[in-house]
Amino acid sequence: ADTSPCDGLDFILKKAREVCKCNHQTIITFFCQLFPVLDWLPRYNIKMQLLGDVISGLLVGIVAIPQSISYSLLANQDPIYGIYTNFFCSIIYVAMATSRHNFVGSFGVLCLMIGQSVNRHLQLAGYDDNTGSLLVGNATSSSNGTGTCDRSCYAITVALSLSFLVGLYQILLGVLQLGFVSVYLSEPLLSGFVAGSSLTIITSQMKYLLGLNIPRHEGVGSFILTWVDLFRYIQNTNICDLVTSLVALAIIIPVKMINDRYKDKMKAPFPIELLVVIIATVVSYYLNFEERYKSSVCGAIPTGFRKPTLPDTKLFSSLAVDALPIAIIGFAMTVSLAEIFGKKHGYAVHANQEMIAIGMCNLVPSFFYCFASSAALTKTLLKESTGTQTQLSSLVTSLVLLLVLLWIAPLFYSLQTAILGVVTIVNLRGGLRTFGETPRMWQLSKLDTVVWWTTMLASTLITTEIGLLVGVCFALLCVIFRTQRPRAAVLGKVSNTEIYEDQSAYRQLSSIANIKIFRFESSLYYANKDYFKTALYQKTGVNPVLLAARHHRAETQAKADTGNRKSVFNTAFGCLKPSKKRVEKSPTGIRLPSLDMHTLIIDCGAMQFIDTTGLSVLKETRHDYQELGVQVLLANCNPLLRRRLRDGGWAAGAHGGQLAFHSVHQAVQFAQQWYHEQRESKERRDAALDPEDLSVQASL
Repeated sequence: ADTSPCDGLDFILKKAREVCKCNHQTIITFFCQLFPVLDWLPRYNIKMQLLGDVISGLLVGIVAIPQSISYSLLANQDPIYGIYTNFFCSIIYVAMATSRHNFVGSFGVLCLMIGQSVNRHLQLAGYDDNTGSLLVGNATSSSNGTGTCDRSCYAITVALSLSFLVGLYQILLGVLQLGFVSVYLSEPLLSGFVAGSSLTIITSQMKYLLGLNIPRHEGVGSFILTWVDLFRYIQNTNICDLVTSLVALAIIIPVKMINDRYKDKMKAPFPIELLVVIIATVVSYYLNFEERYKSSVCGAIPTGFRKPTLPDTKLFSSLAVDALPIAIIGFAMTVSLAEIFGKKHGYAVHANQEMIAIGMCNLVPSFFYCFASSAALTKTLLKESTGTQTQLSSLVTSLVLLLVLLWIAPLFYSLQTAILGVVTIVNLRGGLRTFGETPRMWQLSKLDTVVWWTTMLASTLITTEIGLLVGVCFALLCVIFRTQRPRAAVLGKVSNTEIYEDQSAYRQLSSIANIKIFRFESSLYYANKDYFKTALYQKTGVNPVLLAARHHRAETQAKADTGNRKSVFNTAFGCLKPSKKRVEKSPTGIRLPSLDMHTLIIDCGAMQFIDTTGLSVLKETRHDYQELGVQVLLANCNPLLRRRLRDGGWAAGAHGGQLAFHSVHQAVQFAQQWYHEQRESKERRDAALDPEDLSVQASL
């Protein structure tokens, strides 16, 4: 029956209604997926979980106070904005996260990248950096679309606009279900990137430890240029800042080492950073370091909250590229930590939801003067080790930060920036510790170690953004290299079994008479087709193309000399009749060379796929070996590979179509049976020869 266009339209509308069907249960499911807190909060066990969450939240909040202030310095921002960032992000992440242990807030590597972008835009806008710190505001003013704005104001405007774009990127990745892109950031790559960024962070903080006023370099070679300036102006070191830094380092590092060593026996790590910050602030205030020794201090830190603001859309075009690597690193660190602790504690983590959550932690707080954030490694580890049960502990941390925002923040006026630099540096121990792990990594995988060093050096010596790009590209090239030049081997049989293994890796393997078994441990495609042939010829010891060419030249030379040899032969053996001797030839007419193989079996167990070029190579290989009378069989082909072979006409002209087998042993059995049949057929042909021909052959 004919179908009218209206019927087709009705069908489409019907399907659309089914897909878009909305009911009470669908709405509840949607909001529970978007806000996982609606799922776990009604089932919250106060008796079993509340105490652990409260203790963990308090301890993380105590540690977050000095880190919030010090990471603000790294991001080129005033201290108050670091506290804002940790406060708002903690609240939003509670509602949207599937991870129970992540702590989202300021992260050193991201703060470094944010600070580089902010500093670049400050220079483009004409702001000066004579003091080397944002903590002492400049009088320079400029218009950024919101009226007159000094240097500090413009810096946070750039940072919150950047945070808005970062959050937008991350939400789009989560909505489009593109969480898989994080798999391209391998563990060696991320480890090398964090190590390189740690060196850059230490370099950027050295001027605060020494009390030097040097410009902040950006771009290629900034790491080296900064160290050049440090040594150039070393004679201007502020002795008060230097002594304070050394004393703080001498106190914090040993205590942190003790915390790490006895973390299993301690209920909670000793909050040495906060204690040092408090003592240093009190000493600086009463001894008046700012006036007497010209020490750089935090200065006035306002209390309360500022009115919400909008990102500067005029900056979006120049910040779009800067936001992309920050977004990628941010969600990669968040998802990685979430999956690590999810597996450890036995609960599921949804990568796409985590991306949406971290995206909202950057998008929404950007209206409240916050910069970009992600899961913070040190605070997440502290949170997990102190017995947190749910994300409710982050609300407790937010309450601690709220106390700082409303009342305590002004008390940090006299805190030296040198102390903030020390706090930043000592929290990089995890990234620097990976340098000691490289020898072990070299033993496990040399290629992964090269990826680590390449990413680390590029992130340090070039820029963090370019270093990340170099690391990703180099890691992908290593993957291509591994598939382009994979391992190849000739297999032997394990005695009294149907198992075949690499003869170079195992001893006491028996070879199958006149059968070569070749394994290619990669998919076969256009990039490794030449290496496939080279490895095959080398491992089997038979190059059919070369042998065919040699025999062709030999036959050509033989035909050219036929006249001379014929006259000599007739003179010496004129009494003999011309022989009807049979000459063994291949199916194409070329004389067979003396080979120790009649069958080549290619083990395709490691081939996940073949492209059209790979299929052509297999066909060429079969044709070339058949020229020498050697049959080619395939074994261990997966269903996709068998379908590709069938569609590509691989079995055309085969012996009953049997050229691909489910196992190597089946292929060996078939080859042995085929060889016996060929020998019996040859013997029958020889028996049919004339007795006269046989006597001639015997005399010759």
